[in-house]
Amino acid sequence: MNTTRLCYIKLLQKLFLLLLTLISFNAMAQNNIQSGKQHYDLVILNGRVIDPESKLDTVRNIGITNGTIQTITTKSLKGRMTINARGLVVSPGFIDLHQQGQDLENYRVKIMDGVTTALDLENGTADVDHWYAERESKALINYGVSVGHVPVRMNVMRDSGKSVPIGYAAHRAASETELEQLKQQIEHGLKSGAVAVGFLIQYTPAASRREIIEAFRVAKRFNASCHVHIRFDDEREPNNNIQALEEVIAAAAVTGVSLHVLHLHSMGGRSTPRLLQMISEAQSHGMDITTATYPYTAWMTEIESTTFNEGWQEMYNMDYKDLQWAATGERLTVESFARYRKQGGLVIGHQFSEDLVKETIANSLMMIASDGMLEDGKGHPRTAGTFSRILGHYVRETKTLTLMNALRKMTLMPAQRLEQRVPMMKNKGRIRVGADADITIFNAEKIIDKSTYEEPAKYSEGIMYVLVNGAIAVNKGELQSDIAPGRPVRAPIKKAL
Repeated sequence: MNTTRLCYIKLLQKLFLLLLTLISFNAMAQNNIQSGKQHYDLVILNGRVIDPESKLDTVRNIGITNGTIQTITTKSLKGRMTINARGLVVSPGFIDLHQQGQDLENYRVKIMDGVTTALDLENGTADVDHWYAERESKALINYGVSVGHVPVRMNVMRDSGKSVPIGYAAHRAASETELEQLKQQIEHGLKSGAVAVGFLIQYTPAASRREIIEAFRVAKRFNASCHVHIRFDDEREPNNNIQALEEVIAAAAVTGVSLHVLHLHSMGGRSTPRLLQMISEAQSHGMDITTATYPYTAWMTEIESTTFNEGWQEMYNMDYKDLQWAATGERLTVESFARYRKQGGLVIGHQFSEDLVKETIANSLMMIASDGMLEDGKGHPRTAGTFSRILGHYVRETKTLTLMNALRKMTLMPAQRLEQRVPMMKNKGRIRVGADADITIFNAEKIIDKSTYEEPAKYSEGIMYVLVNGAIAVNKGELQSDIAPGRPVRAPIKKAL
C-alpha cells in the first residue's frame, strides 16, 4: 500500500514538473514572438522590399518558414539561415508566362535571370499528365503547361513535325470527326489540370476560324484562358495582323473566354500601337484580354515552319541577310537558307527597331515574357536575359520604366492573369504574409543581361539570391544546381463547369 502510494506521488511530481516545463517553454516562445526573436527557417534582413500589389517600397526584414512568408517587419528577426540584403532589392520572384524550353538547361539560365516560375502556355503539350510527371521532383524552378492546340492537332492528324506541324496539321482543314477529336483531347488536358489552352494559329494556317472558336468554347467551360500566337503578322491588307487580332478578339467575345495575346510587338511590327489600341478598347468594353512582349529587336522560330512559305521577304520586309542561324551565328544566304530549310532548326530574324521595343514595353497593358528556348546552349538571348535586360537597360539606363512598374509587369500581372483558374497563383508574384517564398534579390545598380545572339546562354549579372519555395537556389550570385525545389503550377483536376 505504501509502495503504491509512493509511486503515485512520484508520478504526480513528474507530471507537475512536465507541466511547469511546458508553461515555461510557452512563455519563452511568446516572449520571443513579441520581441521579434522567433526563429524562422530563413530571414532576409535590411533589404529594400518592393511589392507591386501593396506598393510597399521600403527597408524591411522578412521571416520565412516552411516555404512561406511569415512576417514582414522592421523588428529584428532570427533564423536558422540569414541573408543580409542591405543595399539590394527584395522582389517577388519573376514569373515567365511564355517559356518554351522546359528542361534543366533552360531552368538554369532562367533562375540566373531571377525567374522562379516559368510556364509553357503557347505551344503546350497534348499529354498533360505525362508532361508534369517528367518534371516531378526534378525542377529547379516552378513549372507548368497548357494543353496545346498545335500538339493536339498534330496528334489528331498524325503530323510528323517535331515541335511545329509540317504536314497535314499545317496544311489541311479538320474534318468534322477530327474537330470532335481535337475538342475531346483539349477537354482531357483541361481535366488533367492544364494551366490554359495554347494556340499557334500562324503555324496552322489551314485551321478554320470555326475550329478556333470551338477550341475557345472548350476553354471557357473549364474557366481557362487562351494564350494565342495570332494568325498573321503581315502589315498588308487583307490578311494582316489587325485582322488576326480581330479574329481572336471576336472569338473571345462570342465565347466569353479570357484571352492573352502573345509577344505582341513581334506580331504587330509597325502596327503594334494600333493593336494595343484595339486591346485597350476591348478591355474598356468589359473583355478580359491581356498581352505581353519581350525586350528584343529580333524574333526566333523554326526555319522549316510555314513562317517561311513563299512570299516571306515581302511579308516581313526582310531579306536572307536579316536571318541568323542560331546554331552557328552565321547570317544566311539564298543557298544556306535552302539548305537549312530542308534540315530544320532555329533561325533568328532581325526585324524591329529599338524605338518600337521601348514604346511597347512602356505601355501600361504590357506584361514581360521571354518566349525563351535554348537547345544545347543555342537559341535567342531572350531566354537568359529578358528580365535582367528590363531592369538593367530599360529601368536603369534608358528610364523607360520605373522599377515598381517593371516589377509589376514581371510578377503581379502574370500571377493575376492565371489565378482565376489556378488558385495557387494568388500566393505568387507578391511579397506579403502567407505568400509563397519565391523571392528574387538583386543589385539594382548592377543588374544587366549578358546573353547575346552569338552567346545566348550567358548568365545575367546582378542577381544575388533567388528563393524558390523558401529554398536558396542562387546564393551570392552562384547557382545551386544540386537542388530541385520547383513545384508544379497546375489547375485543380476537376470536371467541366
